[in-house]
Amino acid sequence: MRRIQPYVNSLRFKFFAAVLVIFVPLVTVLVINNFYSVDVVRNQVAQSNKNMLGLYMGQIDQRLEEVDKYLTNTLESNLSILDMEFPKSRDADRYNIAKLTLFNTMRDDLGYYPTLDAFFVYSSVNRDLVLSQTSPDGLEARENARDEILKMLEKEAGTIDYSRWYVWSGAKGDYLFHLMKSGNVYMGAWISSDKLMVPLNLIDLGESGAAVITTDDNKPISHDALIKDKGIDLKFPDESYAISGKGKDTYLIMGEKSQRGNFNLVALVPEKEILQKLPYLQRISSIISFAAVMFLFLFVFMMRRIFLNPIKRIVVAMRKLRDGNWDSRLDQKPKSTEFQIVNETFNRMIAEIHDLKINVYEEKLNHQRAELKHLQLQINPHFFLNSLNIIYNLATVKDFSLIQEMAKCLVSYFRFMFRSNSYFVPLGDELSHTSNYLRIQQLRFPEVFQYRVDKPVNLLEQEVPPLIVQTMVENTIKYAVNMDEPIQIAVEVSQTEDAAGNPRLVIHVKDTGPGFPDEVLDRLALDLEQAGSENGEQIGIWNARRRLRLLYQERATIDFYNENGLGAVVRIEIPMDRKAG
Repeated sequence: MRRIQPYVNSLRFKFFAAVLVIFVPLVTVLVINNFYSVDVVRNQVAQSNKNMLGLYMGQIDQRLEEVDKYLTNTLESNLSILDMEFPKSRDADRYNIAKLTLFNTMRDDLGYYPTLDAFFVYSSVNRDLVLSQTSPDGLEARENARDEILKMLEKEAGTIDYSRWYVWSGAKGDYLFHLMKSGNVYMGAWISSDKLMVPLNLIDLGESGAAVITTDDNKPISHDALIKDKGIDLKFPDESYAISGKGKDTYLIMGEKSQRGNFNLVALVPEKEILQKLPYLQRISSIISFAAVMFLFLFVFMMRRIFLNPIKRIVVAMRKLRDGNWDSRLDQKPKSTEFQIVNETFNRMIAEIHDLKINVYEEKLNHQRAELKHLQLQINPHFFLNSLNIIYNLATVKDFSLIQEMAKCLVSYFRFMFRSNSYFVPLGDELSHTSNYLRIQQLRFPEVFQYRVDKPVNLLEQEVPPLIVQTMVENTIKYAVNMDEPIQIAVEVSQTEDAAGNPRLVIHVKDTGPGFPDEVLDRLALDLEQAGSENGEQIGIWNARRRLRLLYQERATIDFYNENGLGAVVRIEIPMDRKAG
């Protein structure tokens, strides 16, 4: 919610909200009116065509019903049908007379059914077909019809419902047929689908529209190329219409199912031709809707260019300033006079603030440099008196070899101290100096403690503040080493990552002594500036913490704790980007 509130309260949001409140209702009403008008026209066209299909399908079903009655009466009353049930060899003359009688009867009666192409009778016992056709176009046409009927009988006889008409897709065309059976005799009617479609083809369904006969599973028996090319799905609802097609070539699909057979009549009406019949005022409404939308985009574009973009640039520049980017400036692009004045004033103000910030920052840096040098000077003389005392003691016992080693170690020690005026030194040099310091202390306290200093090769070039490790080791020797029990001191170096994946250097200074007392841990957990200034103790620790804070601000840490039964641990963690923020 807090993230959303600034956006909702912004000038940009309020501007767009005001524009949308004005334009959206207007455009919505126009669009709804447009879609409503289109839907009304679609419904009117669909209803008109569906009524036409229902009327024509009713006529077809009525004619098919008359044919069905004829077939039923003939099978029941014509005695010649009985003669066709027996093998021809039983009485050839009687069989032939029955065939001739049936042929003449069907030929005479076929004229009363102009829709039909043929009547036929088939004796399954004799595998003999009696076929009567209307005006066949030559011998080849008659033979083609005979072949298709025989194929149909071979495939469909005995497997279909004898009370229904069915679609037959032949090699030369598509047909409707109806079979009835009496004993071993089949009688049927045969209609070309082209003859059924003649009245529908006269109806104006548009230049690319069509009327189609489909099977009960919506498979077309005509206009295959049109349906495949336009991607039309011929499924249709019983009481309404469907819309199908690809892209702009969409069609209204209306259909009517036959009550007498397993076929449908389907009308395909191009939608683009329907919409051409919209009233003139409806077209005006569409144009107004389109113009309103275009005006809205143009208005928003102009206001964005003239008003919102300059404000956005000012807001972006202010955010950069908030993030500390003081080089941010506003471009002097051609714009309104008011924004030119704002931009010029903003740039001049930022330049003045930038100069003032640089001066303050440089003064702060100079103060930090002086403070760092002062802190390092506090460390340099700390070891001087103890070193002289060690050499004096060795001279007293005349141990010249140890005097030589001690002198060599002290030379290395003070050489490092004299060059430690810089803010950073390589980790390898700091660890070598710490090892040298530990060796001096080992010579001072022989057989009292041992030490180990890890020097990972991949981290030796990483730069660290000088004397940061040696100070912790010196503090450990001061408070942990005694003459009663031996102790071991270890310096361990490793690398880790913070939550953001940035590399960090980790240094552990461990000892096997008794650990930090509870009151010391409590004091070290407080502000070390106060802890080190109350009684003069932990000056080295306060010094190290102060230098890390000056160099790294809050990105470096020093932690103090005891490991269970293992002694005290000092953990130093600093970023590996060398410089402070």
